[in-house]
Amino acid sequence: MVTEKGANIIFTPFCTDERQGYLRVRYCAQARAVENQVYTVIAGTVGNLTHVENMDIQYAQSAIFTPSDFSFPRDGIMAECTPNLEMVIVGDVDLELLKRSRKSGTVTFLKNRRLDLYELKERKNIDSLIK
Repeated sequence: MVTEKGANIIFTPFCTDERQGYLRVRYCAQARAVENQVYTVIAGTVGNLTHVENMDIQYAQSAIFTPSDFSFPRDGIMAECTPNLEMVIVGDVDLELLKRSRKSGTVTFLKNRRLDLYELKERKNIDSLIK
């Protein structure tokens, strides 16, 4: 898990050409925020680049997501852009709130994991499983 390595925020830059592709990125980012108890930020490209092959159409809606718990926004969305408009969003991420939520939130995924059921092996062993 990324939180074991000290992560508090996962940044996901992306480039998708239609809404369905964008939604895959969004739903995965929201899932990572919940299961890892971290903030996630998705930042996508928007607009048209008519003279660039395979980049002529893009679709995005950048956002900042939070873990789903009472101390965070109800829908887990701290901030989000209007779809397909060039915008800048700002959100105040509170790392102390994140820490408290991990220890005593409504659901404490990290605290309640069953490490006795699995363990991560060396990176080369994981890579061999993927191949």
